Amino acid sequence: MRISSMVLAALLLPTVASAQKAPDPARLKADVTKLVSFGTRHTLSDPDHPTRGIGAARRWFAEEMKRTGAKCGDCLQISTIERVFTNDRAPKGVNVVDVLAIQPGRDPNRVVIVQGHIDSRVTDVMNFTSDAPGANDDASGVALVLEAARLLSGQKFDATIVYAALSGEEQGLLGGTLLADTAKERGWKVTAVLNNDIVGNTVGQNGTRVADRVRVFSEGIRASEGAPEQLTRRGNGGEDDGPSRALAKAIDHVGESIPGGLDVFVDRRPDRFGRGGDHEPFLKLGYPAVRFSVAIENYNQQHQDLRTADGVEYGDTVDKMDFPYLAKVTAVNVGTIARLAAAPAAPDQVLLRGALGSDTTVSWTAAPGAAGYRVHWRRNDKQDWTDHRDVPADATELLLKNVNVDDTFFGVSALSSTGADSIVTFGGRAPRPPR
Repeated sequence: MRISSMVLAALLLPTVASAQKAPDPARLKADVTKLVSFGTRHTLSDPDHPTRGIGAARRWFAEEMKRTGAKCGDCLQISTIERVFTNDRAPKGVNVVDVLAIQPGRDPNRVVIVQGHIDSRVTDVMNFTSDAPGANDDASGVALVLEAARLLSGQKFDATIVYAALSGEEQGLLGGTLLADTAKERGWKVTAVLNNDIVGNTVGQNGTRVADRVRVFSEGIRASEGAPEQLTRRGNGGEDDGPSRALAKAIDHVGESIPGGLDVFVDRRPDRFGRGGDHEPFLKLGYPAVRFSVAIENYNQQHQDLRTADGVEYGDTVDKMDFPYLAKVTAVNVGTIARLAAAPAAPDQVLLRGALGSDTTVSWTAAPGAAGYRVHWRRNDKQDWTDHRDVPADATELLLKNVNVDDTFFGVSALSSTGADSIVTFGGRAPRPPR
C-alpha cells in the first residue's frame, strides 16, 4: 500500500457516520423510561420478581439485545456472568449478574467494551425497597449501550465489541470488578473500555446549563504499575500518555470530527474528585479505560429519596434529563467504538534511541494485522501530538533527522487498510532489568 492512499483513507474514514444512522433521542428516552418503570433496580432487590427490581430490568435488557441481534442474523451473542460478592454494602452476600451482548469481530480475543451500570439507589445505599428511578444514574448509560448496539451491530469489525449492563456499581463497583476479572480470565486483549455513568443531564446543581461538552476522565500514572514501572514512566516523561490518557485523547479527536457534536473535555483525573466508577477495576488490571460523565452534575438528583423539601425537588427522574444531549454523548461513543474496532491493536512497545545526538530513532513492536504505522511526535511542552509520519506495514523503525529526543515526545499508532488508527503507544526507554 502506498502511503498517499493510506492518508487519503484516513481523511475519508467516517466516525459516527459509519453507523449509517445517528442516535435517536426518542428511542433513548423510551429506554430510560422503561428502566425507570421497574421501580427500583437496587442490587439487593428481588432478582426473580417479574416486573419490579434488578432481575426484571436485566431480563428486559437481554431481550432488547436479542431483538437487536435478530435484525442482523443473530449477530449478537447474549450471555450473563455472575458471582456472589460480600462486603459492607452486601453483608449477607449478593449474586451480582452482568448481562453481555457480544458482537464477534474477526479477532475474537481483542475487544472494545462499552458499558453502563443497571443498578440504582436512593439516599440510604442499603434501602432496596423504595422506588429508585435511577434515570440519569445510570439508566442513561444503559440506554446508550443499547443504542450503540442498534447502530453498530449490522457491521463487521476487526475487534469484538462487548455491550455490557453491569450490576452492583452502587454496592462497591462489583459488576465492573466481575467483568474486568472475566476479561482477564478469558484472555481478552482489551483495546478500550468506555464506561458511561451519568451521561444524560445538562442542568447543574447551581442551575447553570452546560450542553456543549462531555467530560472524559482518564488516569495519568497507571494504577497497575508498580514502583519500577512508575520510575521508568517518570524518566520518560510519560505521565500524560499512558494507555487510558491516550484513549481519552483519541476520543477527543473523534468528538472533533462529528458535526454539531460535543466538545470532549479530557479530564486529567481517573474520576471526579474523591469518587469512582466501574472503569476502575479495569485500570487496576492494566486495561485502557475511561469514564464518560456529563459536563455539570446536579447532586439533588443523585442517590436521593424521592421528595420535595423547601421547594427543592429531589430524585433522579426522567423529566430532569436532556435526551438530545444524551444522543450526542452516544454519538461520541459510537464513533470511538467504530474507529477502534476497525483499527489494529496498538503496538505493545515503542522504544527510542538518540541520547547525545541530534537525531531520534523510533522503533516499535509489530501489531498483528497492521497495514501501516503512524509515528507521532510533539515538543514536550505540548499535550497533543503535532506532527506525524506514516510508514508501511513492513517497517518497525523510523529515523527522524534533526528531531532531538531530549525535547520531544514520540508515540506510534497502528493503521488499518482503511486508515483507522489505534490509540497511540508512548515511546521511551525500556525498563531497566533488576540488578
